[in-house]
Amino acid sequence: MKLKSLLESINILETNAPMDMEISGVSHSSQTVTQGALFAAIPGYTVDGHRFIPDAVKKGAAVVLCQHDMPDDIPWVRVEDTRAALAQLGANWYGHPSRSLEVIGVTGTNGKTSVTYLLKALLENACGAKVGLIGTICNMVGDEVLETERTTPESFELQGLLAQMRDAGCTHAVMEVSSHALVLHRVDGISFRVGAFTNLTEDHLDFHKTMEEYCRAKSLLFGRCERGVFDIDDASAAKMIDAARCSVYTVGESDRADLRGTNVRLGSDHIEMDVCGGQETAHLRLNIPGRFTVSNALVALGIAVQLGIPLEDAAQALSRAKGVKGRIEVVPTPGKPYTVLIDYAHTPDGLENVLRSVRDFCKGRLIAVFGCGGDRDRTKRPIMGEIAAKLADYVIVTSDNPRTEEPMAIIDEILAGMKDTKTPYIVEENRRKAVRLAMAEAKKGDIIVLAGKGHETYQILGREKTHLDEREEVASALWKTETSL
Repeated sequence: MKLKSLLESINILETNAPMDMEISGVSHSSQTVTQGALFAAIPGYTVDGHRFIPDAVKKGAAVVLCQHDMPDDIPWVRVEDTRAALAQLGANWYGHPSRSLEVIGVTGTNGKTSVTYLLKALLENACGAKVGLIGTICNMVGDEVLETERTTPESFELQGLLAQMRDAGCTHAVMEVSSHALVLHRVDGISFRVGAFTNLTEDHLDFHKTMEEYCRAKSLLFGRCERGVFDIDDASAAKMIDAARCSVYTVGESDRADLRGTNVRLGSDHIEMDVCGGQETAHLRLNIPGRFTVSNALVALGIAVQLGIPLEDAAQALSRAKGVKGRIEVVPTPGKPYTVLIDYAHTPDGLENVLRSVRDFCKGRLIAVFGCGGDRDRTKRPIMGEIAAKLADYVIVTSDNPRTEEPMAIIDEILAGMKDTKTPYIVEENRRKAVRLAMAEAKKGDIIVLAGKGHETYQILGREKTHLDEREEVASALWKTETSL
C-alpha cells in the first residue's frame, strides 16, 4: 500500500517521507517490524515506544510514525497522537472492515460478556447470521474460537480481526468495549451500528482516578454509534444518555423504559418475564439464573429491536441461548448435597449482584470465596469485604491474581471492610486450599460461590501465570474425598 493511502484521514503535522513509497506492513512493536514496514512509536504508561525507533530501523522499518524525536536517518511522519493515528492506519490498511459488518458495541462495568454472548446466540437463532465476537473470554469468527489477552484488542489488531470476520462471511460483529479501549483510541475508525450500556459501578479507578472520568470514558461509545441502548434501571444511565450523540432507546423494569420487563420470576435454573415494547409483547424464559440475567436479557433484546428484529422473534431466539462460562456457572458435584457456582464477579457491584441473585434460590447457607486483584484499584477491596460479610453466611477470603503485590497485604485491605461483621469468616491465602476448605465446610442445601476467577484458567503470582482452573480443583477435591473413603 502506498504511504499516502495508508495515511488517509490522518492529520499530519510534519513529514519528510515521500508519499508514493510502498509500505509492506504496519507494526507498533519493534520486535515484529519487518522490512519495508511502517513503525508506529506509541507512548506507553511505563515505556515510550519512541525509545525503540533505532531498533525498528535496524529491523528494516521504512518509515516511522511519531509524536516527537524524529529520526535523522529514515523517513518520518509526525502526528499529534500516534495512538489515535494507529487506529486510522488499521482501518485504512484493512479496507475499513466495520463498514461491511453490523458492529454492535457493549460497554459497562458488568454484564458485557453475558450480553455479547446472548446477542450472538440471538442473532444466529433469529437471522441465521454468521456472527463474530470480541471479548474477555475469547474472540470468535462464527464458531471458530481465537484466544484473547484483553477485553478489547489494540486498534490495529482489532481492525485485522474485523477484516478476518468480514472475509469469513460474517454479517455481524458483537464486541465488548472497555473504558480503556475508548480512552486509548482502540475503537477509533470503527462504524458502530448500535452501542449498548449495561451499568456503571466502581472499577478501574487505578486508571481513571475518579468515577466521573470513568463515566466519561464509557460515554465515548455513544458518540461513535448510530443508535444507543441503555439500561435505564442503572443510576448512571441518565449521564450516559445526556452525553449521547445518537438515537436513544431504553430498556429495564422501570415504567419509563421503552422496552420493559414485567412479571419477572426467578428460578434456581432460569428467569422468566413478559417483555413489552411499544405495540409488541413477548414472553421470555431463559435458562440462566440470576436477577442480573433479567437486565442482560433486556439489553440484548433492546439491541435486537434496534437492529430491526421483531420482539417476538428476538425473544424466541434468545430463549435458546445458553449460559456463559464463568458467569454463574454450575460446577458438577455428583453425589454431593451442595452446589458450587463459579462467577467472574471481581468488582463490588459484581460481587453484590451474584450473591443477591444466589440468595434468591439458596435453601441453605451461602458460602462466598473471593479475593481481589493486585496492581489494580485498591479502593474496592474493603468495599468487597463488607459486601461479602453482609450477604454471605460464611466467607473465605483468599487470593485472586495478586500479581506483584504481597497477597496478604491485599487480604488485609479486604478484611478492613469486615472488621465489624458477625458473619463467620476465615483467611486462606492459597486459592486451591480455599476451594477445598469451602467444600469441606458445605452442608446439605448450601451454595458455594467461587467469585473472581470465572472463565480464567490461571492465576498471576508476581509476573508469572500459573495454571489454576477452579473446575479442576473442585473435581480433584471430590476425587480425593472418594478415594479416601
